[in-house]
Amino acid sequence: MKQDDEQGIIRQAQAGDTAAFATLVEKYGQLVFNLALRTLHDRLEAEDIAQETFVRAWRALPRFRAEAQFTTWLYRITINLCYNRLPHLRQELAAMDADEVTGLPDERQTMETRLVTVELMAQVQTAVINLPDSYRLLITLRHIHDLSYQEIAEVTNLPLGSVKTGIFRARRLLRQVLQPYEELTHG
Repeated sequence: MKQDDEQGIIRQAQAGDTAAFATLVEKYGQLVFNLALRTLHDRLEAEDIAQETFVRAWRALPRFRAEAQFTTWLYRITINLCYNRLPHLRQELAAMDADEVTGLPDERQTMETRLVTVELMAQVQTAVINLPDSYRLLITLRHIHDLSYQEIAEVTNLPLGSVKTGIFRARRLLRQVLQPYEELTHG
């Protein structure tokens, strides 16, 4: 769907067109569900969150201003609902200190490009699942949903520095866990 087409569909939905809104739900439903699932690790909870996200989006749609992308707005609703299910998540994210980060890794050299085996990819998935909830959320938004640091800050309502800190720490934890596997693939 082209950006102009999407804006038209959003305007139709804002005017009360349920078919237009159904088009948006169809397009973004899986993204919202996946974000909730990766955050909560519970399929039923994720389904509930996805449904509630779209219920809230429908109610708030007349107030939606296209200042942010529609997906960013949906992610924000989803994350806020996840915060309600995991109260410690917001506290973990807020506790991150932006001043501790120095020398963030080069974005062009992501971990995914260095992973060469299917087994290693399985280890990455397991390692991400085992991250603390706050780090898992940030890694999911950055690397699964391809949000920029700024978009993640908007979605999570965190300062940009805290987002960078959290992603840096999550990557560091992942590197520590995955180092033995990486050595096997390069050695």
